[in-house]
Amino acid sequence: MKLSATEQSTGGDLLLLINEKHFDRMFFTRDRQHKYLTIAWNRGEKQTVTIDEVDYDFQPNTVLPLMVNQSFRFERPEDIVAWQFNRDFYCIVDHDEEVSCVGFLFYGSSDQVFVTLDEAMQFKLQRLLDIFIEEFETADNIQIDMLRMLLKRLIIIVTRLAKAHSGPREVLADEKFGTIRKFNLLVENNYREHHTVAYYAQQLNKSPKTLSNLFALYNHKTPLQVIQERLIIEAKRLLYYTDKSAKEITYELGFDDAAYFSNFFKKHTSFSPTDFRNNKVLVAEGK
Repeated sequence: MKLSATEQSTGGDLLLLINEKHFDRMFFTRDRQHKYLTIAWNRGEKQTVTIDEVDYDFQPNTVLPLMVNQSFRFERPEDIVAWQFNRDFYCIVDHDEEVSCVGFLFYGSSDQVFVTLDEAMQFKLQRLLDIFIEEFETADNIQIDMLRMLLKRLIIIVTRLAKAHSGPREVLADEKFGTIRKFNLLVENNYREHHTVAYYAQQLNKSPKTLSNLFALYNHKTPLQVIQERLIIEAKRLLYYTDKSAKEITYELGFDDAAYFSNFFKKHTSFSPTDFRNNKVLVAEGK
């Protein structure tokens, strides 16, 4: 079942997919024009989700937020409930930073986020899903407003869980979480042009040392690792999904020298760009 609503004045879209056997997303090809954020809920048994050609375990009753530029597919898509929406549907509204399209759920971590639901939260999310379905089937002049409020409620619920399950570390003040979120967002928007921690620290009015200490406290990757891994992810995507040459990718990612980029890529993946493309191999860290 696929339910959808469009706000004619803005072009904002909201989709709800339930028991769809062919649900996936190919950002670089088929779905490039549909810039949807996705919140996916696995209501079945453990399965594999492949994100940018990297396999992850998708546990039962777990929620997975997915970015606009990620390609993904599920081992058993019929077990997935997914909400998809574009920025015109939700993000043009003046939402609080914490629950916006650039909030904690999508930019709170540079790693893939999986949010586990206990029985109480499963019941709560199922009840919310039932209300979503009811509103999709109620076509009146306040339908879009109602659906937008329900979507915000969904994002708030999952954001709270994501923050609560962010790891066995001391709870950070909202300001510190906010700095990490803003850093991740800045990297997402500027990684092609700026590869140094100093640039992002300056944008945040922090010293590079302060940023490094904050990430260490958060038990996180270093700021430099976040930048470099974002570059590697995009390089892999371009090599896997497009026909662009290694030289074209070099310049697209802000490197001045193809040989330097090749060495950088090989250092982080153990493959040269050419070998990676020829073998169609994506190596997930830790695998």
